[in-house]
Amino acid sequence: MTTEPTARVRPAWTAAVALANVGVFAAWFGPIQVLLAKQSEAVAPGNKEFVFGLVTGIGAAVSVVAAPIFGAVSDRTTSRFGRRMPWTLGGALGAAAGLLVLSGAQGVALMLVGWCLVQLFGNAVLAAQTATVPDRVPVSQRGVVGGWVAVAQVPGALVGTALATIAGGITLGYVACAVFMVLSVVPYVVRAHDAPLSVQPPPFVLREFLRGFWISPRRYPDFGWAWLTRFLFNVGNSIGLLYLFYYLQDEVGVPDAATAVLILTAIYSVCTLTTAIAFGSWSDRTGRRKIFVISSGLVMAAAGVVLASWPTWPGAITGAIVLGIGFGVYLSVDFALITEVLPNARDRAKDLGVINIANSFPQVLAPVIAAPIVKHLGVINIANSFPQVLAPVIAAPIVKHLGGYPVLYLLSATITALAGVLVSKVRSVP
Repeated sequence: MTTEPTARVRPAWTAAVALANVGVFAAWFGPIQVLLAKQSEAVAPGNKEFVFGLVTGIGAAVSVVAAPIFGAVSDRTTSRFGRRMPWTLGGALGAAAGLLVLSGAQGVALMLVGWCLVQLFGNAVLAAQTATVPDRVPVSQRGVVGGWVAVAQVPGALVGTALATIAGGITLGYVACAVFMVLSVVPYVVRAHDAPLSVQPPPFVLREFLRGFWISPRRYPDFGWAWLTRFLFNVGNSIGLLYLFYYLQDEVGVPDAATAVLILTAIYSVCTLTTAIAFGSWSDRTGRRKIFVISSGLVMAAAGVVLASWPTWPGAITGAIVLGIGFGVYLSVDFALITEVLPNARDRAKDLGVINIANSFPQVLAPVIAAPIVKHLGVINIANSFPQVLAPVIAAPIVKHLGGYPVLYLLSATITALAGVLVSKVRSVP
């Protein structure tokens, strides 16, 4: 299918796609929020931040490459089961295998292997599932359907964190996430009814294949701005969320950080789902996208300020509420905006894979930026070691007046607010 769809999709189809996405994010966030943090502390108690950052950073680097490649391969798949279903099922099995590797890992090397497998195959599922929306959903329905699909990462984070917390240890936590990953794609596999590719793809030429990953921002400026704003949104979020477990444990001083993460995730999830449902429908009715995304960036930035200035348990709860409200609006509308600036229908999954680099690459940058801030309780070393990441104009006043976790969350707030403002540069979407 290479034309814009016109037939409205049914709620059951939307639910199956959303559930598959929930499974992917549960497989990612259960480890990121709890299991990898615990495992890093067990493997290297005196250097937990470095190990955690190393594993998540290299895994995210794999994700950067995997997302567009699996998207491009999915676009060219000529299976009689359709373009998207084989990669959904195969990716789920591969990601589950990676989680099982992690469940038995007692050293950094095996942790790296397992997490890279989870990122690699999880992106196969995500690339295929993300492309099903512009494949099957008409523009007039994308705010609601795209909102449900995009917001799946919220219950995914909640389910993954819950499984990691209540399963009864690191090993069983990984096993529980693996089982859920596989079960989550079953409804889509059973009832997807993917249409096989109606025309044969052009002959495979490696040079042309690789060249296709470059989408000129001069030729497609709105795509370029959409990529940049999503990138900045995710840089801000990744910096703020990556060390949440350690923030609660070391800065706030809660007695059980894993349970605290679960509670905050639940609060955040309820707020996100509430606003996502309401604002996705509102966006479809008005036909406007940008004003919602801009507002969401400013609200999410306010959450970072709360966490930076009020490092207490009530402050963390308030931050989770504010962040959830803003993130729900962002998720419900941004995905619809993205699908409306894709260069062409033929390469939807590849182009969305390029967009998804904006989700993955910040996870590479986040450990580089966050680890020295958290480890050394100040940003003087960032100004020395990472000048290419933070301009001295931004870093100098932060170094002078603040340190540690407050720096982390103020930086997150600044980047997120900038992302919201830059959405105004997208011209073809109201």
